[in-house]
Amino acid sequence: MNICFTASRLMKVSEVRKYCKQARENRELLSAEEKKRKEAIQAFLQKKNGQCLTPASKPARSITI
Repeated sequence: MNICFTASRLMKVSEVRKYCKQARENRELLSAEEKKRKEAIQAFLQKKNGQCLTPASKPARSITI
């Protein structure tokens, strides 16, 4: 599995290696972190677009035929 992450701050090489080691050893931790980041990005985009949706609600899909 390929993993790509970005750092919000400068990190030492030892910190990056430690983070990668933790990610390889604990897949659940990686999944939880990914979910948390996706929710944060979604909340940011909704706020940026001026939408007031709660995190639990999802926008309805419109289907045109």
